[in-house]
Amino acid sequence: MTKYEQKVYAEIQVWREKILKQSSLFNRMSKNVQTKINRKIPERVHKVITESIKNMVKATLFGSNLTTKKAQLTSMNLHDRDELLQKKLTAYRKTAVVEGAGTGAGGIFLGIADFPLLLSIKMKFLFEAAAVYGFDTREYEERLFILHVFQLAFSSDEKRKETFYIIENWEEHKKTLVDMDWQVFQQEYRDYIDLIKMLQLVPGLGAIIGAYANYNLLDQLGETAMNAYRLRLLHGGDSPHQ
Repeated sequence: MTKYEQKVYAEIQVWREKILKQSSLFNRMSKNVQTKINRKIPERVHKVITESIKNMVKATLFGSNLTTKKAQLTSMNLHDRDELLQKKLTAYRKTAVVEGAGTGAGGIFLGIADFPLLLSIKMKFLFEAAAVYGFDTREYEERLFILHVFQLAFSSDEKRKETFYIIENWEEHKKTLVDMDWQVFQQEYRDYIDLIKMLQLVPGLGAIIGAYANYNLLDQLGETAMNAYRLRLLHGGDSPHQ
């Protein structure tokens, strides 16, 4: 293990503790309120929302896979890959900030439109991250991994811990995974972003909140993706395909 890899390993341990620790009292209370509200929503409504998000995510996955450039990165070490991902994250964050400010300033209808637009930006970034670390997203298991990274970034305490252990032991779990639990996937994501994204619809505040929210959501996703792929490489899992 190189000196840089030792540094990364230490950073991953800090990140692991952060992932597994309990969230703030405010976040736990918000989750409890959202859970109670969700129980009052008719099951048929949940099914419609689940199918909508499932189809949206699958369409984004397919589109992102087609448009992601499969760069030849065989000569890059982990340090170079990390630096390249940071550059890509900076670019995607800027895009998300502009998009969030624009839709946030446009009132309720454009604020609602922010949901699929931001989802598309996030998924595209995750495909770029996979390519940077040398994983081939044409393989189904790699797209499943991307969905688990997404879920790790935007979930409640319980689901985040469960997802982290799957990612930490990906070589073992990938053999048994067939598909995502789409209702859980969409519900966790909705609950995670509901409060801040609802504030984005407030007249006069939407642009500021939209830009701020999108910046932080991309930052959270960037940290999660970088460490998830670092963890796989340092654990000696799948070798980069390139």
